[in-house]
Amino acid sequence: MKFGKRLMCLALGAVLVAAVHPAYAATALKKLVAVESFENKAGAASSWEIGDGMADMLTDALIQSGNFIVLERQALESVLQEQDFAASGRTTTAGATASIGKMPPAQILIRGAITEFDESKKGGGQGMNIRGFNVNMNRETAHVAVIIRLIDTSTGEVLDSQRVEGNAEAGGLGFDFSGSGFGFGQEGFSKTPLGKATQIAIDNAVDYVTQKMRAIPWEGKVVTVQGDTIIINSGTNTGIQVGDQFTVFHKGEDFIDPDTGMLLGSDTSQIGVIEVVNVQEKFSKAVAVSGSGFQAKDIVRGQ
Repeated sequence: MKFGKRLMCLALGAVLVAAVHPAYAATALKKLVAVESFENKAGAASSWEIGDGMADMLTDALIQSGNFIVLERQALESVLQEQDFAASGRTTTAGATASIGKMPPAQILIRGAITEFDESKKGGGQGMNIRGFNVNMNRETAHVAVIIRLIDTSTGEVLDSQRVEGNAEAGGLGFDFSGSGFGFGQEGFSKTPLGKATQIAIDNAVDYVTQKMRAIPWEGKVVTVQGDTIIINSGTNTGIQVGDQFTVFHKGEDFIDPDTGMLLGSDTSQIGVIEVVNVQEKFSKAVAVSGSGFQAKDIVRGQ
């Protein structure tokens, strides 16, 4: 009897933990996002290339969260150059080459603008220099602020925008090298107040993106239809499991703004529901639960 009550308490505790901490809840489908190089509007440390550096940090943090598949836009240019070179015929025929137009499209583009990147130091007491190292009593504070925007890649619409910040400080006995200082991302930078403030801002950005992306339905595509089997372009890499059900939409006419040429959206119609019966790493097989007329490029949606 006591054992049974204990099991009930443990089960209830697990439910409560999952409700309070979403990370313990059932894993959601991983959505494809892309991170662009951040725009440096802070007007400081421009030689550090902090735009690329912070984009790299956010990319890594999003990957480590386990909630996203991240396409690095910083590598896009080099990939396209490689594709163009392969298409030019100047490469050997041996081996596989990158196919033009075969990069998977991100569902959401993450764009950042660095608005504040500041560090202040207040010295105190007597200092001394030993072979290029200054030993003194310093009080350092750092502040980093970034505006993060989530952009719908199909329409270019800004879905949401949020300012995230990071603050850090350090005090006591300080050791500064009187030669060149730490550069962004170099060894030792992460231990400085500015490095810590940057990491806090990135962590807050990940929390923001994760929270907002929960409200955006996951999307995939139908690859092909083989008899009664519907192949979709996602598998275990996005967290799909046997038994998952998805709503399928057929994409109709695109609506283009006549003044700006911007894609405003598309006419879509729901055609049915499918259920996954087999999962591979990058694709899944499904069968129709309701509806008919499924075809390649149909949109597959789910949470």
